[in-house]
Amino acid sequence: MPKNFKANITENILLNEHFRLLNLSPLSDIIVPEPGQFYMLRTGDTYDPLLKRPFSIFRHEDNTLKFLYRIRGKGTLSLSNLKSGDIIDVIGPLGNSYSAPEGDFIAIAGGIGIASLLPLLRRFKKRAYLFYGARNKDELIMLNEARSLSKEIFITTDDGSEGEKGLITDSLSDFLNPSRITHYALPIYACGPTPMLKELSKVVAEYPSSLLPLNKGRMGGVKCYVSLEEHMACGVGACLGCVVKTVSGYKRVCKEGPVFDIEEIVWE
Repeated sequence: MPKNFKANITENILLNEHFRLLNLSPLSDIIVPEPGQFYMLRTGDTYDPLLKRPFSIFRHEDNTLKFLYRIRGKGTLSLSNLKSGDIIDVIGPLGNSYSAPEGDFIAIAGGIGIASLLPLLRRFKKRAYLFYGARNKDELIMLNEARSLSKEIFITTDDGSEGEKGLITDSLSDFLNPSRITHYALPIYACGPTPMLKELSKVVAEYPSSLLPLNKGRMGGVKCYVSLEEHMACGVGACLGCVVKTVSGYKRVCKEGPVFDIEEIVWE
């Protein structure tokens, strides 16, 4: 089944000043996406901008693909102007997905990173301790759904307008106290801006693997998977425009990722 297809826009919903929810109805049979995968979408009916843009799959149901996106540049602004009935070119699903957790797990989302993680939370309902951080309360999108799907939720904002004031990685660090071994042993799945993921790598590295015999030999005792947000040109590994440095050389986020073990990445 081909990954290239055309889709009809059924809705392009304004959620608030910055965020929209795009609903697409594929015009042919498609491959069912897995949590953590992404698609390349043409953002307009012209070739300006020329390149497609990558978007994490937010939801797939009833032959509808849903994408949550933030208006932040020329491509997403163009996408926001598309209307119901418009036809766009799509490639996907692309990349690897999150591995399935065996039991409870931790999810950490920074801003629009929640779009990548909510499919995982839907598949494994009430099993996630969700840590959700944003600059302010207006950027905590889909918060009610996130609450309903989570076993427990922890919220931080930079300005204190919702939840605790501060960084979500600080909240996670408190939660991963070795005295609470049942929490400490849980795998982590994360998606968000690079500074958040870099700080998360430090949090994970702080905990000695000796506390968890099954994880001996790891940099830290916590198993952690991160979905990287990178600019992409082709989405299929041909252009090498999204490479990141890893401990085993440079890898393509679109092909070898977007989900990596956090220990693979060289955080510079």
